[in-house]
Amino acid sequence: MKDSISKLIVVLGPTASGKSSLGISLAQRFHGEVVSADSRQVYRGLDIGTAKVTAAEQALVPHHLLDIVDVKETYTVSQFQRQAIVAINTIAARGSQPFLVGGSPHYIQAVVDNLDIPAIPPQPALRAELEARSLVDLLAQLEELDQQSAAVIDRNNPRRVIRALEVCLISGKPFSEQRKIATPLYNSLLLGLHWPRPELYQRIDQRVDERMQQGMVQEVRDLLARGVSHERLEALGLEYRFISRWLRGEFPSEHGMVERLKYAIHDFTRRQLTWFRKDSRIVWIEGDHPEHAEKLVQAFVG
Repeated sequence: MKDSISKLIVVLGPTASGKSSLGISLAQRFHGEVVSADSRQVYRGLDIGTAKVTAAEQALVPHHLLDIVDVKETYTVSQFQRQAIVAINTIAARGSQPFLVGGSPHYIQAVVDNLDIPAIPPQPALRAELEARSLVDLLAQLEELDQQSAAVIDRNNPRRVIRALEVCLISGKPFSEQRKIATPLYNSLLLGLHWPRPELYQRIDQRVDERMQQGMVQEVRDLLARGVSHERLEALGLEYRFISRWLRGEFPSEHGMVERLKYAIHDFTRRQLTWFRKDSRIVWIEGDHPEHAEKLVQAFVG
């Protein structure tokens, strides 16, 4: 059965592990194209804060699902799943090798396992009721209704917590049980980049410093000037959340904000790894020996 379906190579791993570089290198070697599996790089204008691949990097191999949504809009896992499948099938149909590259676990799982994601539309009245409550209260209810989701969700992102609660309350089932697995569409090789924890944290800290030097604060100011609200910035990930709060005076200094941001990304990375470690299919590659991935891909594609 697996020989009759397209082969998909997935390059995943925690923040700052080198996924994008490895994905590009492998795609160059194996006549491939990259489909991004990053929940924030889909948005236009989120470049520095998401470490989006540059125009020069994108010129090396074709990239898909970057810069496809206005930052003021909300992009869902189900939307990504549909568009990623179209992109992967199109790449395979023209004889190229599709690579799914990113660190958003839900996005990767939705494609690799062909999850059957039920379409539960937003419930405005319920959302208004939930938005009126404190985040602490919302998290407590989510833990009661769905411990699995509460353990891995971004606990500082009210939008995601409210969505998980919304699905639980409307469906009567835990959010984590909503995604039933259908028949996989692809024969997938999952490659994960591994670094010893101290080295990974050092890479994260270095990248945060580089982003600040590249103008990450100005990127946030530009988003605000375009009419993106501070509330929306809160939902766009740690970098945008922390800079937004600093601009609102919630940190005494830029240096203090940056140090707190680094520790928050460390914590986020631990949760990323917890999610990935549950998947026994992932073959882990040492980050300082990415050439091992090439041998695995060569054996996989034949």
